Amino acid sequence: MNPSLATLICFVGIAGLFYLDRDKTVQTSKALWLPFIYLWIMGSRAVSTWLGLNEPGVGKSQIDGSPIDAAVLGFLLLCALIVLTKRGKRTLLLLRANWPILAYFLYCLISVAWSFHPDVAFKRWIKAIGDLAMVLVIVTEPDLRNALRHLFSRLGFLFFPTSVLLIKYFPDLGRVYDPFGLEQDAGVSSGKNMLGVMLLVISLGTLWQLITLLRDKGRPNRRRHLLAQGALLVFGIALLSVAHSATSIACFVLGSGLIFATGLRAIRSRAARVHLLCLAIFLGGGLALLSGGETGAANALGRESNLSGRTDIWAAVLASSPNPIVGAGFESYWISPTVLVFRRILKDEGWWHPDYLNEAHNGYIEVYLNLGWVGVGLISLILISGYRRAIAAFRLNASIGGLMLAYIIVAAFYNITEAGFRMLDLMWIFLLLAIVSASAVVTGLVDRETPRILGLRGGTASRTPAGNKFILKGKTA
Repeated sequence: MNPSLATLICFVGIAGLFYLDRDKTVQTSKALWLPFIYLWIMGSRAVSTWLGLNEPGVGKSQIDGSPIDAAVLGFLLLCALIVLTKRGKRTLLLLRANWPILAYFLYCLISVAWSFHPDVAFKRWIKAIGDLAMVLVIVTEPDLRNALRHLFSRLGFLFFPTSVLLIKYFPDLGRVYDPFGLEQDAGVSSGKNMLGVMLLVISLGTLWQLITLLRDKGRPNRRRHLLAQGALLVFGIALLSVAHSATSIACFVLGSGLIFATGLRAIRSRAARVHLLCLAIFLGGGLALLSGGETGAANALGRESNLSGRTDIWAAVLASSPNPIVGAGFESYWISPTVLVFRRILKDEGWWHPDYLNEAHNGYIEVYLNLGWVGVGLISLILISGYRRAIAAFRLNASIGGLMLAYIIVAAFYNITEAGFRMLDLMWIFLLLAIVSASAVVTGLVDRETPRILGLRGGTASRTPAGNKFILKGKTA
């Protein structure tokens, strides 16, 4: 097909998806466009790259050095702070409820003091604040459920069809080459892993919308919404297979299973069973590792037994860690002289060109390199407190709580083979979104679900004095 004709068909298809999914009865604030634009940049490429002022596929260091990108992100952050100031009460309530996240960001700021380049580390910390600010703009929306729906749909409708168009008809834009000269399908993103994580987080949200629509048979214009979301999910799954990102595929299967499981009536009616489900997942993964099952798992995912060289990288970076307690400083390991030790170790082991590496391919090790054991402890606290918040939210709003629980569990597993606890990374942003959204449900900023939505017939619901649990009376499963 002619590329021009394919472009026309793509744009018509995108317009058709937006038309099918329209809903005039639901209104979100104009401020929601701020996180949409922000996530569009994080999920694709830097503005300077789209303008042809930067080469695609390069690391975040060049993004830091682009005045155009700094100006765009700075403007978006300023606008977000203005919005959050106007939503002061809701913002402060969420910040107080998520003190582990604030403690982590505060420690990151303190760690700038011992960074090899404090000025660069501080600029990166300011950018990292943008992640949290955009999450707060989303969660402080008056209607969180519909804000999430609009966000997932807008991003998916633009990202997915455009990625197919670029990969198939504009390979100069849709495909990139790694340092070894191997071609990768990247779509609108800067590489296959970036494409994979973008597809992962949006496809999970799309699946959540589709299941919600199937359950809510009384929703107006349900059929055309189902058609739009179903088409989007098909796009997402097809692109995941094209991206060949084993981690994202495995995490999508895991997250989808959690969303399906938490949507079952037997689990929705007894939230304590969610603990057993999550415990089984962690025990299964842990036993596989302890029994040497990581080799079989790697082969099943299309990886070598050394996880595509990741185990070599992990050994080398751990051996070159500058300070096991406090690390090299916020986002500073890869710009410090210590990284030369890491590269020398890999060269001695026969690696052809380790100079291109700018991440440890493990989120926990990445945090350890930059922030030491203190940082790893704070990340663990964020995950544990986020899990508890998601469980509490699930008891009050099973639909939103189940989705947020899936994002948190997926983030914990994703960071085993990818560095996802980093600024401007979609996995980190969606982890923050999941935790803060769960807090919004628990603190009462999001309405609880009625017995009908919970899948229970009859009965009434009342809030306990503690304000964080509901008692369903006279229900029948």
